[in-house]
Amino acid sequence: MQTGLDLLSKRGHPALKGKRVGLIVHQASVDGQLRHAVDLLRNRKDFRVAALFAPEHGFYGDLQDQVPVDGARDPRTGLPVFSLYGPRRQPTAPMLKGLDALVFDLQDIGVRYYTFIWTMALALEAAAKTGITFVVLDRPNPLGGAVEGNLPDPAYASFVGLYPLPVRHGKTVGELAVYFNKKYQWGADLHVVKMKGWKRSMRFDETGLPWVMPSPNMPTLDTATVYAGMCLLEATNLSEGRGTTRPFEIAGAPFIDGHRLARALEKKNLPGVAFRPLAFRPTFNKWANQTCGGVQLHVTNFKTFKSFLTGLIFLQTVQELHPRRFKWNPPPYEYETVKRPIDILCGTDRIRKSIDAGDNLFNLSKTWPPALKSFRF
Repeated sequence: MQTGLDLLSKRGHPALKGKRVGLIVHQASVDGQLRHAVDLLRNRKDFRVAALFAPEHGFYGDLQDQVPVDGARDPRTGLPVFSLYGPRRQPTAPMLKGLDALVFDLQDIGVRYYTFIWTMALALEAAAKTGITFVVLDRPNPLGGAVEGNLPDPAYASFVGLYPLPVRHGKTVGELAVYFNKKYQWGADLHVVKMKGWKRSMRFDETGLPWVMPSPNMPTLDTATVYAGMCLLEATNLSEGRGTTRPFEIAGAPFIDGHRLARALEKKNLPGVAFRPLAFRPTFNKWANQTCGGVQLHVTNFKTFKSFLTGLIFLQTVQELHPRRFKWNPPPYEYETVKRPIDILCGTDRIRKSIDAGDNLFNLSKTWPPALKSFRF
């Protein structure tokens, strides 16, 4: 199959002809032969690449989560690099001065709180306001078309959920761009270079494309598979495995007995996943250089596995076992300074309150599908 970048690099696009272009790219913006978008596009004759824009983790993907990205000049190409992750996360008029178009080519992973889709939404809105062309080079949703989770309350909008989407949204970045532009009536001059040979049923390992880490703690498709649920640990005092070689697949804390936790989780009869007890020592982030007890998630059936529900039940189980040691983290988190991190990740405070009350989360999850009927496009 071929991505939007593969096709643009071969054919060009009439919407870009003769224009000065800004590229919104990162380290995973590569074609099927691992050639980077900047190298493929900056010497084209039909348009000129004049600027680069960097999302969370930076242009080279070397920054950890929630670290502000500084503006700079790329030493290899000499192009200016503007930050889209920091106090300002939307392109400003000075950044866009002299540009006729923006080209977006970031690899998303299909989860609401992965920030690249919100970088796209803000950039698309800015393009609409300034009257410049916006081109999305579409890429696969690594998780395929599976949809899971709740639709968030707009009152809990943040940079991990600017607009209501399911936790696993099942769409590509190109499809989301079209949806946002129509839903919110931005009126952008939007063009999507669609993929060739992609089917919604495909997981990333079925595409034949090389996996390039879209962020420092997303090393494999296995990581992306569990991320929708295990990212929720960022909102707690539990380690989500950052500082190990298996972030989000490994989780725990020094006060946890991994064997006891694994037994308790297995009793929940969660579909498509097994829990293996282990000990680990993160090299950075929470509980750095301390031995933690915990588990590793092993997904045994991708089709039945419910990542978001698994993450919620993981948190509730730890809270049941360690009611005095488990903690919800206070703000700030992802530029939200008032609402709790768990509430903006979930897009509601109801889920946190249900966990605290010991409610049946399987029953809670059954209330989500009716709302998802409105999420069709």
